[in-house]
Amino acid sequence: EGIAQAFRKIADLPPERSDNHHRVKRVSQFAEQRFINLEAGRKLIDIGSGLGVFVSGMKAMGWCCTALDPDERFSSHARNNLAVETITCNFAEASFSGKDKFQCVSLNKVLEHVEDPVGFLDKAKSLLAENGFIYVEVPDGEMAIRDSGFREEFFIDHHHVFSGESLSIMARSAGMKILSMERLREPSGKYTLFAFLTAAHP
Repeated sequence: EGIAQAFRKIADLPPERSDNHHRVKRVSQFAEQRFINLEAGRKLIDIGSGLGVFVSGMKAMGWCCTALDPDERFSSHARNNLAVETITCNFAEASFSGKDKFQCVSLNKVLEHVEDPVGFLDKAKSLLAENGFIYVEVPDGEMAIRDSGFREEFFIDHHHVFSGESLSIMARSAGMKILSMERLREPSGKYTLFAFLTAAHP
């Protein structure tokens, strides 16, 4: 019940105050520009889906969404309240069949929480369908530190603090190339870096 209430509080925010509204919009627009015929494949997996606000928004845009989270409470909420497919596991330890392919793999504020973000990103790359992309968001420590070292971008459970340069290095180290990267101050006040990545081919 608490998870459903927290979801509703965020999902009901007006567009001008919603980080997620803008996130869904930019991912949808990027996909429309990248794929000639998106109707032929519109599958997304959100790794570290949490409350499911993003998958709910993408589902409303016509995407077939899978929510992956290690917490069964979040999975149950996504499955029962949002009617999306769920996977309950630690992604770093999970195994997937060769048939598990997605046009979009999303990592929203996830990589700062994992000890090996390069290995994590490399594994996420294996889930991409042909011409698929990974959408990454991380806290922008480079901008946040100009305000304060006590901001939420520096939470104690964050193993890493990112800058534009370190995000680029991480992507290249995982065998990926950056299609686009931007930084922004979200409606919530968070400093964020976001990037669209694809597999780098020899």
